[in-house]
Amino acid sequence: MITENINMIKDKGETIMKKFKKTGIAVLAAALSLTVFAGCQSSDQAADTQEPAQEAKGKITVAASPVPHAEILSQVKETLAEQGYELEVVEFTDYVQPNLVVDAGDVDANFFQHKPYLDDFNAEKGTKLVPVASVHFEPLGIYAGKSTDLANIPDGAAIAVPNDTTNEARALLLLEANGLIKIKEGAGLSATKNDIAENPHNIEIVELEAAQVSRVIGEVDFVVLNGNYALDAGLSVSDAVAKEEQDSEAAQTYANILVVKEGSEEREDIKALVEALKSEAVKTYISETYKGAVVAID
Repeated sequence: MITENINMIKDKGETIMKKFKKTGIAVLAAALSLTVFAGCQSSDQAADTQEPAQEAKGKITVAASPVPHAEILSQVKETLAEQGYELEVVEFTDYVQPNLVVDAGDVDANFFQHKPYLDDFNAEKGTKLVPVASVHFEPLGIYAGKSTDLANIPDGAAIAVPNDTTNEARALLLLEANGLIKIKEGAGLSATKNDIAENPHNIEIVELEAAQVSRVIGEVDFVVLNGNYALDAGLSVSDAVAKEEQDSEAAQTYANILVVKEGSEEREDIKALVEALKSEAVKTYISETYKGAVVAID
C-alpha cells in the first residue's frame, strides 16, 4: 500500500514536472518572440531616424575658362553634391561664347570675366546678363618676349595686348603706369591705341584676341596677359616684369565674377553655387595653388 502511494506520488510529480517544462518552454518562446519583435521594432525605428540620402535637386551647368576658372569650380563639386546638385563645367577658350550660351539659356552661368567686360558685352550684343558674385582677381601682367627690360625698351618695340575694349584699355593703363606711354585724359576704361597721347619709344601696339596674345610671345618684345592666359602659357605672376598690384583699384574693378541670365539671381541652385565659391576652402585653394597669379576676393 505504501509502495503504491509512493508510486502514485512519483507519477503525479512527473506529470507536474512535464507540465511545468511545457509551460516554461512556452513562456520562454513567448519571451523570445517578444524580444525579437522588440528588436525588429527598434531596428525599424533606428532606420526611420537615420538621415535620409540627399535627394537629387538637378544639374548646374557653368561655362568657364579652363584656367583658373574651371579648376576653381572643380573644388566645389563635392560640396554641391552634398546638397543634391550636380555641377557640370563646360570649358571655353574664348571670351564671347560663354556669354552667348548663358544668354541663350543653354547653360546656367559662366565664370571667366570681370564686370567692365560684361557691361561692354551687354551694351554691344544686347544680352541681359548680370553678376551674382565676385570671386577672384587676376592681376594683368607684362611678360617678356624678345626684350626683357622695360626701362631700356628699344625704339619701335612691339607689345601685344588683348583687343577687347576693357582689357585693351586695362593693358594700356598698365603700360602708362610703367612710364611707356601716356593716354589721353578721360579715355579711362574705353581707351584704345588711338588714345595714346605720347609714345616716346614709338611702341607698336599689336591688338590680338585675348587667347592669342600668349602665342606670339616669341615674336614681339612684350605681351600683356590676363592672369588665366598667363597660367595657360605656363607663366606665373613672378615671371611678369610688371603687374597690377593686389591693393589697386583694378583688384576691385576687374574682379572675376560669376554671371547668370537676368532673372536667375534668386534661384536656389545659383545661391548654393555662390556660397560654395565664396567659402574659406576655395580661398585657401586659390592662395595655395596660384601663389599670387590669382587672388581671392572677400
